[in-house]
Amino acid sequence: MAQKGVQLDRETFSCSICLDLLKDPVAVPCGHSYCMNCIQTHWDTEDERRVYSCPQCRQTFTPRPVLLKNTMLADLVEELKKTGLQAAPADHCYAGPEDVACDVCTGRKLKACKSCLQCLASYCEKHLQPHYESPTFKKHKLVEPSKKLQENVCSRHDEVMKMFCRTDQQSICHLCLMDEHKGHDTVTAAAERTERQRELGVSRQNIQQRIQDRDKDVKLLQQEVEAVNRSADKAVEDSEKIFTQLISLMEKRRSDVKQQVRSQQEAEVSRVRELQEKLEQEITELKRRDADLEELSLTEDHNQFLHDYPSLSPLSESTDSSSIKIRPLRYFEAVTAAVSEVRGKLQDVLRETWTNISQTVTEVDVLLPQPEPKTRAEFLQYSCDITLDPNTANTWLLLSDGDRKATFMSEEQSYSSHPDRFTDYNQVLSRESLTGRCYWEVERRGGAVCVAVAYKSISRAGRGTECVFGYNDKSWALRCNNNSYYFRYNNVKTPVSGPPSSRVGVYLDHRAGILSFYSISKTMTLLHRVQTTFTQPLCAGLWFLWSPGSTAELCKVK
Repeated sequence: MAQKGVQLDRETFSCSICLDLLKDPVAVPCGHSYCMNCIQTHWDTEDERRVYSCPQCRQTFTPRPVLLKNTMLADLVEELKKTGLQAAPADHCYAGPEDVACDVCTGRKLKACKSCLQCLASYCEKHLQPHYESPTFKKHKLVEPSKKLQENVCSRHDEVMKMFCRTDQQSICHLCLMDEHKGHDTVTAAAERTERQRELGVSRQNIQQRIQDRDKDVKLLQQEVEAVNRSADKAVEDSEKIFTQLISLMEKRRSDVKQQVRSQQEAEVSRVRELQEKLEQEITELKRRDADLEELSLTEDHNQFLHDYPSLSPLSESTDSSSIKIRPLRYFEAVTAAVSEVRGKLQDVLRETWTNISQTVTEVDVLLPQPEPKTRAEFLQYSCDITLDPNTANTWLLLSDGDRKATFMSEEQSYSSHPDRFTDYNQVLSRESLTGRCYWEVERRGGAVCVAVAYKSISRAGRGTECVFGYNDKSWALRCNNNSYYFRYNNVKTPVSGPPSSRVGVYLDHRAGILSFYSISKTMTLLHRVQTTFTQPLCAGLWFLWSPGSTAELCKVK
């Protein structure tokens, strides 16, 4: 801290012209102090104008001030010299490996604060002062410190390059004008800089305009994100309420059925119990009467028997057993059947309506669809790496070349059993699910091959049309013969015309619902285009119709 104090004192008592401690200090009328000799030399250069200025604040004086030594300031400077402390620049003032060093400093060099394009040198603050004070350097161009000053020197003539050759688009020196650049379109470097600066200004305006446009787009998209989030949150909230109401309704119906069954159960059991009790009372009465009759039948006195017999009361009317009709196996089983029927109908309704709900969800599309590619180069931007799934391959197909190539074999292959495998048709699906924008190409050899896309949910087992590409509503197929094509979807056949080719390109824009097939040769020719709505991710598919030895390969395209 003490050294810092001395450093401040030394700077205070230093001449701003020579940057050393004041010698014979004098104060000019504005209050700034200089060495007597330094300020006199400075004013000598201004004698012609007869207007004298302060090098620091530029205040002018007329006539030339008479200067007298400031004895108090001189004593303070001498006292500072006696301390013997020479304040060194702080470490951060010295040039490091990444800094531009002063070209004048000896020993440990200070950082340069400016570079001169005329001198081709860099200066620290102290050694830069002559450029500010001497008229000799007034026209020199000072720039921020640069390590590339030598790049301004012509390597051939060792001259500063102040010219620019537009013919060769390079900086040159004035000697180059008389040599290899003679007769070329040349201008001064300053003039070329002015032109390039104008172009740069136009470029910056364009960039700034694009930045403003993109900022507006970003804000618009952010608003759309917020709107999508609000809409989705409300849809989820409303759907939750509706499903909660449905669940509540189902719970109420469940409770109603339970209550109704229990009520009917109680009523039926009560009726049966009542009849049961009546029959039990009748049995008790009959048993008592049977006992009385048995006792009377055992009486040995004939007269007594005849006397008591008339006193027996007649039997009550017997319950007609034919009125008791039991319905075997006709209790509440029908209720279970009725509830099961409701469940089945609800499942059917939910299955049918779910497709509509799911499709409605997927139709939410904030951004307008991007334009469909026009050239093969544009299509290749969306090329995707597709491989065939061995678990789906029919046993008559052999996969090779990293599962990119399928061959229709004359002998069945020994694949393990798998639920995803096509059992009866020579078909195979890709391992990858396709969404977004995708493009791929199929190279075929031999017999007819169907190039297809299909939902993963397509059936695999059996010989029904639900398993065949193009014969159901879960797949789309282009049949490629050697000289003809036709398209099939949901068992509807559509003739297709186009140049025959061994290679077919397929473009899919899942979100936009676009599926296009192209004949690929030297040019791309559209064969068929489908515009629909895809409700599930798709897979690429191949179907070999006949001719063992036929091949189809998913090409690597770039």
